[in-house]
Amino acid sequence: MASFSAQPVVAVLGPTNTGKTHLAIERMCGHSSGMIGFPLRLLAREVYDRVVAIKGKERVALITGEEKLIPPNAQYFLTTAESMPISPGLLAGGDKQGDRDYAFVALDEAQLGADPERGHVFTDRLLRARGREETMILGSEALRPMIRALVPDAEIIGRPRFSTLTYAGATKLSRLPPRSAIVAFSAEEVYAVAEMLRRLRGGAAVVMGALSPRTRNAQVGMFQAGEVDYLVATDAIGMGLNMDVAHVAFASLRKFDGRRARRLTIAEMAQIAGRAGRHQRDGTFGTLALEGGSGARFEDEEVDAIEAHHFPPIDHLYWREGAPSLASLDALIADLERRPDRPVLRAAPQAIDLSVLKRLAEEDWVRERARGRPMIARLWAACGLPDFRKTGPEPHSRLVSRIFRHLSEGDGHLPKSWFAEELARLDSVQGDVETLADRIAGVRTWAYIAHRADWLADADHWAERTRTLEEKLSDALHQRLTQRFVDRRTSVLMRDLGAKGGDLALPVKVDEEGIVTVDGEAIGRLIGFRFKPDHLARHGDMKRLMAAAERRLGTELASRARQLAADEDGHFSLATDAGRPVAIFWRGDVVARLEKGRTLLTPRIRLHRALDSLSPADRTGVEQRLATWLEGRIQRELKPLARYFEAARDPACPPSLRALLAPLAEAGGIIARAGIASAIEHLDREDRSRAERLDVKLGTIDVYSPTLLKPEPTRWRIALFAAAEGQMMPELPVPGAVSMTTPADAAACEAMVRAGYRALGAQMLRVDLAERLARIAHDSRSGRAPFTPDPGLATSLGLRHASFAQLMLALGFRAASPARGEIAAEAWVWKGKREPRQERAARPGNAFGALADLYPGTPSRNAAR
Repeated sequence: MASFSAQPVVAVLGPTNTGKTHLAIERMCGHSSGMIGFPLRLLAREVYDRVVAIKGKERVALITGEEKLIPPNAQYFLTTAESMPISPGLLAGGDKQGDRDYAFVALDEAQLGADPERGHVFTDRLLRARGREETMILGSEALRPMIRALVPDAEIIGRPRFSTLTYAGATKLSRLPPRSAIVAFSAEEVYAVAEMLRRLRGGAAVVMGALSPRTRNAQVGMFQAGEVDYLVATDAIGMGLNMDVAHVAFASLRKFDGRRARRLTIAEMAQIAGRAGRHQRDGTFGTLALEGGSGARFEDEEVDAIEAHHFPPIDHLYWREGAPSLASLDALIADLERRPDRPVLRAAPQAIDLSVLKRLAEEDWVRERARGRPMIARLWAACGLPDFRKTGPEPHSRLVSRIFRHLSEGDGHLPKSWFAEELARLDSVQGDVETLADRIAGVRTWAYIAHRADWLADADHWAERTRTLEEKLSDALHQRLTQRFVDRRTSVLMRDLGAKGGDLALPVKVDEEGIVTVDGEAIGRLIGFRFKPDHLARHGDMKRLMAAAERRLGTELASRARQLAADEDGHFSLATDAGRPVAIFWRGDVVARLEKGRTLLTPRIRLHRALDSLSPADRTGVEQRLATWLEGRIQRELKPLARYFEAARDPACPPSLRALLAPLAEAGGIIARAGIASAIEHLDREDRSRAERLDVKLGTIDVYSPTLLKPEPTRWRIALFAAAEGQMMPELPVPGAVSMTTPADAAACEAMVRAGYRALGAQMLRVDLAERLARIAHDSRSGRAPFTPDPGLATSLGLRHASFAQLMLALGFRAASPARGEIAAEAWVWKGKREPRQERAARPGNAFGALADLYPGTPSRNAAR
């Protein structure tokens, strides 16, 4: 600042939720310029967003170690305490701003001057940071004695808390009220509590000081939006982060402060507990009860002090010279180690920046280069690099040493290649929560460096690169935290169970793909009328999912039933998957199965159990629509077969023709001629003509309908046989196949016979092709003289010699005996079909019987069928 104003200083003191920060923002926005220093980067970012909404982005700046947003015409600066620009004309990070001063300056959470680690920073700002027109110090009432001693002219204003804070005792994790924040003091403890909440209550948002603002805002956003009812955090939430918390539960009352594990002070307890309640809404605080009655416990005097906001006054602050001499390296160290001259100030414990400086001062090359004020200033600035990764003084000093080596040679800039390599090493979103958090800490290191305008050539470019990388890793970390610690499904179901029986019903939606969501959380998928729980759901959630679906999906199922009843034929299909029951599908999913009916062509329709919850009227509508569709398809696909059944029952049809059509219809439109030979013999010419018009082919060895041999009619015929016999759907022949290997299984073999294939030993041939070969063979012979069929005929149909021989035998041919001295030729002689033997009269199928006698390995007709 250009000068330190002699204007009065105002100290606004009081507990949490007194509106101190809000007051400072209002006062700053009433001035022509201003600056507020905050204890956390997260809080600075939160207030920056609020001021931007008031003043506009072009007039507001944000300055932290790792982030600098400074528009050219910025008037209002939100910073961390360490980054407050209190030297004339210079912003932290080397950004020249001219002889800038600020009409208003405020320091938030000034009582942190009593913190051993960072206290000297806040004490320095309390003593030195002044506004040209107004200065405001915000803090706890416990700071009053220090204000009186160090800033005697300050006006002190006390502010009461807006709402009441009440002790609620110890509460089990499973009984925590909604909108609770659980505070722990290590990452391990935070993760453990969050994991337990995920299992018990659906999960929690996670907030820690090490999170980037982007990740922290995303996590808090889930909590504020009600996606989760719980927040697990470190004591970072005590530093003024504004959240809608009703209850604060302490998982522990002890923390490691960098030197030792100790119990929280009453002021620290109150700072954290005070996050409960907002504005006029009262809040509660307590502890987390663990198994066996163990866990943190408040003492009575602690509870009384927190509820009454009465805390022991602060009797000292930590101090270190804020503007040390840069005349020499030794003078700099001496100033930093100099003890304060005021009784209420204590020398700050050695911070890591001073530890690193003293280590480097032992190096001869450092002393050689650190000559003159500019280079000493550069060394001290390098030592000020925060140890974001918490590696400790020794490892951190090695990094600072390398940085200073580059800053003190050549053009005084860090090599671009080194900087780029370090960023590339961190540019990965793979890994767990801990890995990503560590990478973000690493990026924060390089972001801090990138915002030193005098350390890098093209610093703006690298600042943007680090910002983009931090956002990328932050988004990935938010995703990992959500995946690990939030089970939205369980959270929604818990709320759903709480709403059961009341007037409140969580909204249920089904999207175009059938995804079912309850209050925005997917719980499964509605496939047709079947609800399928999410496969990622835990076993313990399955019953809840099904119960939620039953309570909420009745309206949707009724709507689908009405849609089915009015739907077009194109949305229905017959499912004939091998090994499964024959079923009717609607829009891709099962709605009914076929069972045995009065005849082969009139199967019974049984609705799937998923439709059991429909009303009687809706069920009737579905059944009638399915029956109409099924009847229409059977008439279309199996028209000849339907005509056989109709003619066989028609009294006007000649008895001789009905004697043929009745068994042909029962056999599905294909039957061995030998089985109905007697009926065929009684047909006159008119009967045969009528049979031909009905699409009946009287073949040499089989009687069949050529139309029914096509792939789709074949599929329907086999499906109807399976339904009529209560069997699973068998394998279907490959569409267009003319021959195949005879199945070893008798049931499969019978299905192929019904499909239109004739068994020829180890092979089967489609009956129409068998008839074609029969016609060619008869056309080739000359009376009963031996003849040799074209061998290419069988080969073209894929028949082996043995199978072709069995076909010839079935047709009435016999192998011709070769002449003496000649090699056997592939010659055949017409002998005519043999009459069935008397003892085999009860066994239909003369040709099959002959084959069985000649070739014992040939399946009999009964086995084939």
